[in-house]
Amino acid sequence: MQYGFDLAAVGSLQAMPGFLKVFGYPDASSDTGYGIDSTVQQLITSLLTLGSFVSSLVAGIFSTYLGRRHALWLACIVNAIAVGIQIGTTTPGVLYLGRLLLGFANGFLVTFSNIYTAEVSPGHMRGVMVALFAYWVNIGSVMGAVVDNKTKDRLDKLSYRIPLACLYIVPVLLFAALFFVPESPRWLLHRGKERDARKALEQLRGSSYATLLAPSSDSESDENGKAGNTTVVPTLLEIEWAEMVKGVQEEKREQGSVSALDMFRGVDLRRTILCYCMIGCQTASGVWFLIGYQTYFFTVAGITKAFEFSIMNTCFGFLGVNVGMYAIRELLGRRSILILGAIACGLCQLASAIAATVSPASLPTGQTLVAFTALFMFFYNGCVGAASYPVATELVSSRLRAWTVGTATSLGYLLAWLVNFCTPYFINPEHLNWGARYGYIWFASNVLCVGFFYFNMPEMKGRSLEELDEIFAARVPARKFREYRTVIRETARIDAVSAKGVGWLRET
Repeated sequence: MQYGFDLAAVGSLQAMPGFLKVFGYPDASSDTGYGIDSTVQQLITSLLTLGSFVSSLVAGIFSTYLGRRHALWLACIVNAIAVGIQIGTTTPGVLYLGRLLLGFANGFLVTFSNIYTAEVSPGHMRGVMVALFAYWVNIGSVMGAVVDNKTKDRLDKLSYRIPLACLYIVPVLLFAALFFVPESPRWLLHRGKERDARKALEQLRGSSYATLLAPSSDSESDENGKAGNTTVVPTLLEIEWAEMVKGVQEEKREQGSVSALDMFRGVDLRRTILCYCMIGCQTASGVWFLIGYQTYFFTVAGITKAFEFSIMNTCFGFLGVNVGMYAIRELLGRRSILILGAIACGLCQLASAIAATVSPASLPTGQTLVAFTALFMFFYNGCVGAASYPVATELVSSRLRAWTVGTATSLGYLLAWLVNFCTPYFINPEHLNWGARYGYIWFASNVLCVGFFYFNMPEMKGRSLEELDEIFAARVPARKFREYRTVIRETARIDAVSAKGVGWLRET
């Protein structure tokens, strides 16, 4: 929510008279009576991206010593300092410092919220729970646009200080809530804190995982759960705990100590490449091109309510996230929904480019752009946006998750900056003057994404993180993931039964 609010709210500050009075200059030719230097504009945007890039890049170092929860606390503290600097200053140089620090906080919030959620979610719910990232980004974007719309006509400093002050809300609530949230059990196990990890898992699962699994119809030996005529049946919690412990032990025995360079060795190299490509496909969809320049195209094509249509498209994106989360959980799984999303995003980009080719800068073209941009936001947020972070966090091993997801997130910020930097040279009249025909390039990149998802992306729906470790270690091809039967699930069941015995069954 913090990330989405910042994208929507701060991006519009540069059109507010109250903000331009302080950080711009008088300009009689402008509708607001003020202008802003292009260097100031670039630094306000790029320094936030730079801060996010740096913090995501070093996330693995912090995670090694701090864990997921303390890293989020640190992000909340840095966020509070950064927002205070931006609210209090009237000097561009100090404003730049605030933007850089805010970017650092945002990078930690994005990286560690996704890592934590992926690690503590039950396997059958992980896709939906990590997809809540996209859900709350859209809610934050809607709220940011609404706040800006309410304050944009003010002529005093409160016009931009009110939206900035709203950036305190989420971190303050998160800072307090983290006192009631346990650390990631998987991180604790990797640090050798088995008792704390068990306590954290019990707190996370509560009584919902105390139910008994149905006994297997297969005959088993005494050591596998038979005691006289009674079959010992472990609870879901015991199964998950035994599986988690066994997975961590296997990793430590096979891989030894953790190094950042392990991301590029052995079976982890494949997982790292898949994770990087998944985050790269977000940018390859063309989403940053439309987010940054849709209002510009609407205005050029004669659409008089460009700002309102931009809010409408954000709402379409929010609707898409809701549909996408249901589809991930109940219908399609990860791989199919990613393929569908890339196809739909590519066709929307192609339709907009064709309209701009046939009749540039006309009202029908503007109406076409509005329609297909809305469809793009629906399918991007419902498919690629909803599934990308669940997939990226599942793809990598637990011991390297902070390193791999952190550096992948940094790559995402770098690609977003690259798109924002290069797009003006393609669309502006004084350069290539492609306008919305730039969509041809994004259609082609979406076609490449479809090929990547089809041939290389495995289906991981319903698998535990430890099962995925076993499947990748076995070097199973992407198309055979779904039918592969893992050993760790059955051995974890046996271990859970052996640890508890008949007396535990009778008590239960």
